[in-house]
Amino acid sequence: MSDDFLLLNPGPVPITDAVREAMDAPMVSHRSAEFEAVYERAQDGLEYVFEHSTPQEEATSDGGTGLVLNGTATMGMEAAVANLTDTESEVVALVNGKFGRRFERIAERYARVTPVEVTWGEAFDLETVAEHVTDDTDLVTMVHNETSTGILNPVAEVGEIAGENDARFVVDGVTSIGGDVFRIDDWNVDIAITDSQKALAAPPGISALYVTDRAVEHLDGERAPFYADLEWHLRKAADHQTPFTSAVPLFRALAVAVEQIEAEGMDTRIGRHRRQAAAFRAGFAAMGLDGFPTLDDASERSNTVTAIALPESVRENPKEFFDAVAERNVSVSGGQAHLDGEIFRVSNMGQLADEQVLRGVETVGEALVDVGYDADPAAGRDAARTEL
Repeated sequence: MSDDFLLLNPGPVPITDAVREAMDAPMVSHRSAEFEAVYERAQDGLEYVFEHSTPQEEATSDGGTGLVLNGTATMGMEAAVANLTDTESEVVALVNGKFGRRFERIAERYARVTPVEVTWGEAFDLETVAEHVTDDTDLVTMVHNETSTGILNPVAEVGEIAGENDARFVVDGVTSIGGDVFRIDDWNVDIAITDSQKALAAPPGISALYVTDRAVEHLDGERAPFYADLEWHLRKAADHQTPFTSAVPLFRALAVAVEQIEAEGMDTRIGRHRRQAAAFRAGFAAMGLDGFPTLDDASERSNTVTAIALPESVRENPKEFFDAVAERNVSVSGGQAHLDGEIFRVSNMGQLADEQVLRGVETVGEALVDVGYDADPAAGRDAARTEL
């Protein structure tokens, strides 16, 4: 088995040699024709991903624009909220993890916020959501794939609720877009957000939005942060430019990454991510580990991030477990905020090979044995291999 470093964190994720090498080309001006060609490639690839993320690759949007931002997805979240609200607006923010909470915190700076909050890792009660989203609601924010807990939230159902009340709907698809199904129009999504270093498998530092044509009439760049004026970004994007200096090497890398996605095809890519996530779940279950999120009929386990509860005995000193994983040249993530020491998370985003999934399962099992937990790494690997 290879001893090469294996990055299984849910972002940044491993990148291909071609993506890495794209950053090594000679520098050009961000106002040059050469850069405009790069932006056009990145934009075309992003729009393919945003608009065709289904097993059949059919178009899921009647019209919209992909934008590349010189900042991570938090900038995209803020841009979406700030351009669609003012101090009199009501935002209903759905929170069942760290990034839903981040949406809420952003919205609190620009509007009146009504949170719908459940314990991190638990499913939303859709009747409760429907009670909070009313004709007075201007915007609903939601995370599709909650990276902090490994739960896939019911965007379709919440989008229907938002649509029935004529509210704009902004969705964080950071760890789903590029790796799982995402339907713009069917889910009434007005603005979708993703990040370069997640399922797109590009380096960190830039992000992307998809702004639907129907959302444009609701934008007001004058009230948004100067750097995040989406009307300005849309005008410049028509000429394959950004309003300000672009991170040229990162745009080049993103262009290659999205072209690789299109070459693979979303049908194949979604199937691969789902198969590998099932392998992680089966492998960990075979070693007696419990999945972390609590599901209901409307929610599912993530197909790009697997969150697992640490056994009670391991929680007494979780650092020993994570150190044992790291000693095998593998990197996994722990829980965030109050979940630190309670769970671990692994990712299968990007171009992960099946053998790397098996190595990840076996490494976790071996680390558990090292810290005194009765795990069978071989059984875990066999169960994962069966899924693959």
